[in-house]
Amino acid sequence: MLEQGTISIHTENIFPIIKKSLYSDHEIFLRELVSNAVDAIQKLKMVSRAGEYTGDIGEPEIQIVIDKDKKKLAISDNGIGMTAEEVKKYINQVAFSSAEEFIQKYQGKSDQPIIGHFGLGFYSSFMVAQKVEIDTLSYKEGATAVHWSCDGSPEFRLEDSPRTQRGTTITLTLQEEEQEYLEPARIKQLVKTYCDFMPVPIKLDGEVLNRQKAPWRESPNSLTKEDYLEFYRYLYPFQEEPLIWVHLNTDYPFILNGILYFPKLKPDVDVTQGQIKLFCNQVFVSDHCEEIIPKFLLPMRGVIDSTDIPLNVSRSALQMDRTVRRIADYISRKVGDRLKELYRDYKEEYIKAWQDIGTFVKFGALNDEKFKKQIEDIIIYRTTHETKASDTPNVEVQPQEGDVWQDVTPQESAATTLPYTTLKEYLERNKQRHENRVYYCTDQVTQATYVELHKNQGLEVLFMDSFIDTHFITFLEREYPDVKFSRVDSDLDETLLDQDKAGEIVDPKTNKTRSELVKELFQKALNKPKLNIRTEALKSDDPQGTPPAMVLLPEFMRRIQEMNAFMQQQAAQFPEEHILLVNTAHPLIQNLVSLNQGSIVQGDTVSPSAELANMICHHVYDLALMAQKGFDAEGMKAFVERSNQVLTKLTERAAKS
Repeated sequence: MLEQGTISIHTENIFPIIKKSLYSDHEIFLRELVSNAVDAIQKLKMVSRAGEYTGDIGEPEIQIVIDKDKKKLAISDNGIGMTAEEVKKYINQVAFSSAEEFIQKYQGKSDQPIIGHFGLGFYSSFMVAQKVEIDTLSYKEGATAVHWSCDGSPEFRLEDSPRTQRGTTITLTLQEEEQEYLEPARIKQLVKTYCDFMPVPIKLDGEVLNRQKAPWRESPNSLTKEDYLEFYRYLYPFQEEPLIWVHLNTDYPFILNGILYFPKLKPDVDVTQGQIKLFCNQVFVSDHCEEIIPKFLLPMRGVIDSTDIPLNVSRSALQMDRTVRRIADYISRKVGDRLKELYRDYKEEYIKAWQDIGTFVKFGALNDEKFKKQIEDIIIYRTTHETKASDTPNVEVQPQEGDVWQDVTPQESAATTLPYTTLKEYLERNKQRHENRVYYCTDQVTQATYVELHKNQGLEVLFMDSFIDTHFITFLEREYPDVKFSRVDSDLDETLLDQDKAGEIVDPKTNKTRSELVKELFQKALNKPKLNIRTEALKSDDPQGTPPAMVLLPEFMRRIQEMNAFMQQQAAQFPEEHILLVNTAHPLIQNLVSLNQGSIVQGDTVSPSAELANMICHHVYDLALMAQKGFDAEGMKAFVERSNQVLTKLTERAAKS
């Protein structure tokens, strides 16, 4: 026996074996031991390049051996090995990390970094083992092999070893309750989870278990589109293809590599939960790294790998500090750069992806001032503006068969050929017609009639119909204080009204205009004190093609109600106070006036003509309400047109009888 003694315990680094609470999951032990084995191989390469070792380093590999009968699990490497003095220094003195000391000595001698951070990883083996043994032989000339053993108490034994090959073997005699780690399937699963991208072959029964190549550490120029897609499929099997990706690669002022993907968003995606995998030197650490990802990018997927991210002592959780915040800023900037590059060089691809990435971009603009300045000129909106061949290309957004979005947002099926524009382009294009005024639509279905009215009179409408746009419009109003944003159903521009027809005199005896007669008729029939009835003549070459009535929701009142609903976490209710605008130019309304004038009151009863007029008033109002609430765009439009035609014929016949 060479020596017998007591393991040194530093007061500032309490011996983790005693409490066994260093790691949240016992399975982490394999990650730590394999990481140490990879370190040993990388260290050998360093000393070889430094000229301190002239022997053959051979093919690097890590062997895992299972002996179920003896309840033993062994991890072997053909790396640098240790002398007896090094075992005493690096193993017996708990938490004295050999990795940090080694990096200082051989800095710049290897392209593969050292994984070890804290010197505690080796002791994670005692969470699952009743006894741990080390057999190791150093690369140094004349070194002798040593055997170290410990049963989890501060007592250790250091003896000669019969080992003849350079490297180290860690042998664990597993506890009774940890026998699962003697199953090959369990070991394969752990290697795939934690060690798949470690740069050394990891073998079990001759089979290589890990991929080894980490795409995020490759140069972007060396990777093809298929490489990126294949990696995404591997990380997230059975998912739709990503929209675009961002390759991160920097070594100043911190080291960080990674590949982030914009996924196609689905209704069941929790945008508050991170989907990005965190690695440290190609060692998997966590499925969640929300602390280093800006909130607006949390739904992104992919990998981030950095040695400068301050993990806690067990490499299982992040610790917030200035570096984390700087990394978050860097990621945000790189995403912004990538989006600008895509908009500049691949606009059609950018537009096709906008339905999903637009949510990221808008949320980022709302929450990150630097990001907002980066991307404010590439925020785009669907528009009713008809482009020419030389303008921004039309992009068809055709839903796939069985796409969940068809059930959730049916308006997308009608949004097939609408072009896109930026807000600045919109304002410049409409400067002469309606300077500093933006007409927008938040629901292509319920506001279809209003959009059509604007289009027919040459007024351009922007579609702001994603769930984030309610807040984003308020943000735009702060950014553009001179611009007035008007929803198409809030009020009607004077351009849409025919002022010449609005005041026609129809009754010489009372000197009342058609508008006044219509208003009285609807007020009496509907009897709704909180309903504000307005009469206007809508401008159109085909009055039959315009709606007989429309419900308008004043912008200010509607927003107050939406804000109250948001504060109370309730769905916004249809406001009781709203405007019914009756179109006096529509044949149905004109016939309705004639029908009402021809009614005869008999005693206390109402004549058939008056009763019909009353029913039609209600039906016209119901149609106007319905246009605010249901159907898809084309279905609603067809229903309203058919209903109006039927009612028109009915009133024509009633007026002649």
